[in-house]
Amino acid sequence: MSEISVEMTGETVGEAKWAAVRELERLRPGLNREAVRFQVVSEGERGLLGVGYEPARVVATVEEGEAPARAAAPFSAPRAGESADGARLREVVERIAHEIGVVCTVAVDESEDEIRVVCQGNDLGMLIGRHGQTIDAIQYLANAIVFRGRYEERKPLVVDAAGYRDRRQATVDALAVRMAEQASATGQRVELEPMTAIERKLVHEKLKDDPEVETASEGTEPNRYVVVYPRHVDV
Repeated sequence: MSEISVEMTGETVGEAKWAAVRELERLRPGLNREAVRFQVVSEGERGLLGVGYEPARVVATVEEGEAPARAAAPFSAPRAGESADGARLREVVERIAHEIGVVCTVAVDESEDEIRVVCQGNDLGMLIGRHGQTIDAIQYLANAIVFRGRYEERKPLVVDAAGYRDRRQATVDALAVRMAEQASATGQRVELEPMTAIERKLVHEKLKDDPEVETASEGTEPNRYVVVYPRHVDV
């Protein structure tokens, strides 16, 4: 039985795998994703300020005679202890993960302040994306679907993957503090790297009560960024 193989690259191994699956689907419509085998050629190098960057590289292979893919499973029924919104959020994220080829479990964690779904699996890089862009987009889409046509007060919906949100918040908080100290010490504005709207909000929240600095967002999407100003400097 003959095989089809493609070699693709991406920012992460997960993104390279996703690109490879898409290319195999183009070459062989009806591809059974579960039959695809992957070989990681290189996990890539992030580099520093663009210097030394190397993309992740994978080879994906499938046998020509593999059975076509099964139809996507319908949304699952609500589970015990879930609210209606929590169940719907879980179902939306499960469907998105299935469609992009990510194998993971999705669990709901509800509190008085928010409804959070947490995805767990072996390779969630494709679900998270570069700088969290994919998971932020999934969260935005899930909010739009769950609350479509509703305008009453509601809990925020959060999509997380293997603790990514907490790790990223710690990183962004530490960056915000360092940049605030730099702006205060030099008396000059400090521009942060481009961030998603969710991460810019984290910076604003972290520094909103700092007596030495203030923040503002500048630029246009997708390159909008936060600027930290000493309070005595006119914005």
